Amino acid sequence: MTELQHVNSTAELQKLFSSTTYVAVDFFADWCGPCKVIAPVYANLAKKHGIPGVLAFAKVNVDEAQDIAATYGVSAMPTFMFFKDGKQVAVNGQPMIRGADPRSLSSAAEKLGGLAKKRAEAAQ
Repeated sequence: MTELQHVNSTAELQKLFSSTTYVAVDFFADWCGPCKVIAPVYANLAKKHGIPGVLAFAKVNVDEAQDIAATYGVSAMPTFMFFKDGKQVAVNGQPMIRGADPRSLSSAAEKLGGLAKKRAEAAQ
């Protein structure tokens, strides 16, 4: 059970990448209606699937961390991206999920959660 990690700088994101195998990132904005709708779904997925050091769920406010949004070419909110060892990866064939799509997001989180669980069990 892990909580969401709020990332406010490139340095914080790099630190998260270096300490965690898999990272899901929610790029959002405070003024974005669909972002507010999907936020509780994302928070529940983080609680259900997050494993410290293995799978983290991060949130990046694009207005406060414009450099991060620019680095990853985020142009629509919300946008969800997935990373393994700091490199962006496709999950279920999707390099990212644009928009508040709970079905795709839940499916991607289930997939990452399964990979993370296997990695955590192998490390024990």
